Amino acid sequence: MGKFLGVALAAMIAAGATTAAQAADKLALVLSTLNNPFFVTLKDGAAAKAKELGYDLVVLDSQNDPAKELSNVEDVLNQNVKLVMLNPADSDAAKSSVLAANHKNVPVITLDRSANGGDVVTHIASDNVAGGRMAADLVIKKLGGKGKVVELEGVPGASAARDRGKGFGDELATAPGIKIIASQTANFDRTQGLNVMENILQAQPDIDAVFAQNDEMALGAVKAIQAANRKMIVVGFDATDDARAAIKAGTMYGTIAQQPAMIGSLGVEAADKVLKGQSVPKFTGVPLQVVGGG
Repeated sequence: MGKFLGVALAAMIAAGATTAAQAADKLALVLSTLNNPFFVTLKDGAAAKAKELGYDLVVLDSQNDPAKELSNVEDVLNQNVKLVMLNPADSDAAKSSVLAANHKNVPVITLDRSANGGDVVTHIASDNVAGGRMAADLVIKKLGGKGKVVELEGVPGASAARDRGKGFGDELATAPGIKIIASQTANFDRTQGLNVMENILQAQPDIDAVFAQNDEMALGAVKAIQAANRKMIVVGFDATDDARAAIKAGTMYGTIAQQPAMIGSLGVEAADKVLKGQSVPKFTGVPLQVVGGG
């Protein structure tokens, strides 16, 4: 009887150990910032998929600071995570974070923004160059091929900012009657978008359109334009809830819709495949669409 109890107890301990091991399967999501609705939605999409697939998701906020991002990645690596999903604060600086994970043989997936260095298993994002072109098309059609445009740029060094700017500039070049008269960074931030736009409005008496590389900057620009009692169209990028509301209210003209929840969800799906030894593509594009512009 004692022998039977001993065997049963050993089986229970083994089962408990198996359950503990399963519970310890952690994925890390290191985000550039959670002070932006886009990345909050991305996190929510990842969290929902992680729960569905049985993973424990550790989420850390880098507060748009590459040094904090590296510290965050080192922190989760010390927590024995199985895989790191990284949304870089800066694409060049992210190389250090990727290499830290590579050194510990922990796979890395980048989301929304790429890393310029290190070994990344897959990158999941919208085609930001195409999105920039779509934004430019909105401006070109609304202005009839003639006008003066201001561009508010995102975080310098972020691949999303670079790619959106490239797409917008390339497409705008097909309409020689439209000129970019001011281009300045506002770091994807609403308050900075407001402040930068205030300064531009004082310096530029004639503006027909504003393209902001994300909706937060666009919404800041809208506030500055309203305060100055000026009229011009504003086009953003991301299709956040606030931007959609502004388009409905007529204070924003349009935005380019990404699907941040899908980016997060696809990141976890890819992580699951990688950890099961399955192959994943080097890049997964998430579809874009125009919102507003009517």
